[in-house]
Amino acid sequence: MQIPLMGGAYQARSIIASAQRCLNLYPEINQRESFLMIPETAGAPTLLTHYPTPGLTVLPENGATSPPIATWRGLYRANNGSLYGVAGNSVYYIAPDWTFNLLGNIDLLPSVVSMADNGVTLLLVDGSANGYKIDLATNAFAPLTDPTGLFVGADKVDYIDTFFVFNKPGTQAFYCSLSNEIAFDPTYIANKTGVADLLVTLCIMERQIWLFGQRTTEVWYDAGGALFPFAITEGTFIQHGCAAKYSVCTQDTNMLWLSQDDQGHGIVMKGNNYQATRISTHAIEHAIQAYPRIDDAIGHIHQMDGHTFYVLTFPTADATWVYDVATDLWHERAWIDDNGIEHRVRPQVGCAAYGVYVCGDWQNGNLYKYDIENYTDNGQPIRRVRSFPHVLNELKRVQYTKFIADMQTGADTNPIITVAS
Repeated sequence: MQIPLMGGAYQARSIIASAQRCLNLYPEINQRESFLMIPETAGAPTLLTHYPTPGLTVLPENGATSPPIATWRGLYRANNGSLYGVAGNSVYYIAPDWTFNLLGNIDLLPSVVSMADNGVTLLLVDGSANGYKIDLATNAFAPLTDPTGLFVGADKVDYIDTFFVFNKPGTQAFYCSLSNEIAFDPTYIANKTGVADLLVTLCIMERQIWLFGQRTTEVWYDAGGALFPFAITEGTFIQHGCAAKYSVCTQDTNMLWLSQDDQGHGIVMKGNNYQATRISTHAIEHAIQAYPRIDDAIGHIHQMDGHTFYVLTFPTADATWVYDVATDLWHERAWIDDNGIEHRVRPQVGCAAYGVYVCGDWQNGNLYKYDIENYTDNGQPIRRVRSFPHVLNELKRVQYTKFIADMQTGADTNPIITVAS
């Protein structure tokens, strides 16, 4: 009897319902030649194949340079193709040969940083009252100075239609720069108005501003107003807010985030065409809602072999869940220490640059690339688990005398050899 391992991770609250764990493996739907063919003659023998998640290869691969031990707080590829990053309180330009060039220092905070650029200047905010700028032509780094006092810092900076936009932390307000200028006007500020919940963060998608409140979300657009450029998009309102400001990510025409609203929290949503759809499962929501803290969740998105993965890490809970946009299925990812204990994955932030997806370690200052040909986390073994669905015959256990796993094996290209003395 063939037992297909269908679906992703779904370990229900009651394990007699489902106890399927999918760790460091992701399902891919096989393309059959025709749905009319029987399995024996189809292009693929099964509907799904589980592939290993990518390993981590340290950059540069020769280990020539690396920043000091610190937490990576942000990585950003500017519109000129250059890569910039923040590790600890140090801001780096990272060259295509993966050498690290220190540009300056910012406040040492436990926050993720946000970066955006207009093709000339890159702006950086870190949740404090300060901001910083980098000249993309010279890499000159300097604090963002505003003699008018109108710049008050932000958790998030983004760019739309020649304007930099910022949230004003702890308020309902967001504000923007002047067009094509790093300067500010006292009228260029507005409040999220639909509901009086505080603004958590903002994000640009399809040249519109999504304003995520604590319980609700609004969408604004560039209306070309004289006193303030932006206006609310009529007929749009989303009854879900944001539980974790660093969880918000964009993918194509989708917005993904960890939500909360008047009914509760801990559901992962996907926004598209002004509509929010629940994409987390009951099993994953049960796990998330049991964590001691979820407002520190951090999301990043990477693409591999046509799969786009939304990686959602919970630092306090020490756990990572991953949603595959291509299949609408979830899996777990984990890194194991020398004692075999599972922890959240080592990448905390990331972006695509120089032909690879670059990610920064949350602890040791390492910079990695996701590497489908590397079956270790920078030399550390990766544990991969796929548990079986329940197999019953009229509610009776089924016993088998033989087990055959349909698995492709390979050779270890970097074996560990022990020589006895």
